[in-house]
Amino acid sequence: MPLLFFVVLLISGSLSASTIELDSTNLSRSLANDLSYFEDDTNIMDILEVQSQPTTRWQKNDFHSFNKGYSHSTWWLTITLVNPGNQDLQRLMEIGYPVLDYIDVYLVGREQSKHFAMGDKLPFHQRPINHRHFVVPIHLAADESVTVYIRLRSTSALQAPIQLWEPTYFHDADRTKSIIHGMYFGIMLVMALYNLFVFLAVGEKSYIFYVLFVVSFPLFLASLNGFTFQYLWPGATQWNDKAILVFLTLSVIFGTLFTLKFLDLKNTNRFFYQAGRVFIANGILVLGLAFIIPYDPAIFIVIGSACVCCIFGVWGGFYRWFTGGLSAKYYTLAWSGVLVGGLIMALSKNNIINKTLLSDYATQIGSALEVMLLSFALAERINQERRMRYQAQEDALRTERALRFTQEQALETQKRTTENLEIRVQERTRDLELLNQKLERLSDTDQLTGLNNRRFLDRTVNELLKSREKAPFPVACLLIDVDHFKSFNDLYGHQTGDRCLCLVAKKIKHSLPAS
Repeated sequence: MPLLFFVVLLISGSLSASTIELDSTNLSRSLANDLSYFEDDTNIMDILEVQSQPTTRWQKNDFHSFNKGYSHSTWWLTITLVNPGNQDLQRLMEIGYPVLDYIDVYLVGREQSKHFAMGDKLPFHQRPINHRHFVVPIHLAADESVTVYIRLRSTSALQAPIQLWEPTYFHDADRTKSIIHGMYFGIMLVMALYNLFVFLAVGEKSYIFYVLFVVSFPLFLASLNGFTFQYLWPGATQWNDKAILVFLTLSVIFGTLFTLKFLDLKNTNRFFYQAGRVFIANGILVLGLAFIIPYDPAIFIVIGSACVCCIFGVWGGFYRWFTGGLSAKYYTLAWSGVLVGGLIMALSKNNIINKTLLSDYATQIGSALEVMLLSFALAERINQERRMRYQAQEDALRTERALRFTQEQALETQKRTTENLEIRVQERTRDLELLNQKLERLSDTDQLTGLNNRRFLDRTVNELLKSREKAPFPVACLLIDVDHFKSFNDLYGHQTGDRCLCLVAKKIKHSLPAS
């Protein structure tokens, strides 16, 4: 049977195929505009039936890349390569879209025919050349022609940028592309680690959400570009088909969580906050559906959710920008870059725009700009919080100084009040003492004669007697009686008697020494 298959291929020829003459100067050439194709909507035709198709069924591809968007049909491509020279030529044919499900390449020549079966539904080690893209070696002997038939079928976007390379030139160009991809993934890794350290230092949730987003989105791009299938899980064909859906959905979830936390939408706009929670719940639901429903409806749902969330992020960023969020300007520009890159990728995959270098790297460019701008936003956030803490410390210091000054004034006022009160108490005490002394003198003095009365005499005698018990000393008491005073008082009257007593008291005072 295999012998019959190759014999039929050799005999059938290729009247429908466009022809390209090659020479040693053709180092790289796109085959897109030279391809002819037709659609097998039955999905059952084999190479023999394809070669028997009339030339009228084949159509010339007029685009820079063969792109049929999301299609359930099988597509056949063909082209004839001719080596008119007298030297053998080695070429590599690259199909630069690594998520195609099934690719069959048939090389039909005069002397031999070959068949290569590839695709991300097959283990990676079955590829003829170890590369993230589908690369087929083609050997053209002198004055030989080879007709190439390519069978494509995929649940992902069906696009096939086909390039013919001289091997050395291919490896040089591929090395340059790998360096570009390496720089991109290196930037994302550095930013993820940097923000992880910031999160561990400050404990702010927005940083860990940002780290998870920065990790998820490059993994989505790495899966989309074939790096994860080549290096991480080359044999896990079923998981490889789901990885794109999973990592893009995780990017949507963590990106929305970061948006809600970073823009503080919970405290600034309840509508945006509730809408973000709905997007997160939808992302979790889609994450579960990715393992249940087929790839083609799932990818439409995931891409739609991603576009809506990007628009939501830009919208929320503009809102916070115009309501006074200082870091929101960087955030808005960052998400705008992702939105533009994602839209370009979506338009390319749906065959609305041609596949170009810009469409191939639009998402990487947008996400790299986003990471850098969000880094500025986070740095601005840190500086803003630092300024707020500094301002709060300054306000607290000023408040403390004012409080201390107020306390000092209060203490000084209290001190002066206390001193004034003490002075007034002392004055009142002195006045009271003087008054007490005056009262005591008044109570010990006879009001008529001004001499000490009986009360003073009794107290003085008692004190002298007590003092004498402790330290004995002589005590004398002199009693004076005014003779015939009663008769005088009765004869001349009480007023004259009072004057008489005053005169006697005065004589006594003058007779006694001063004490």
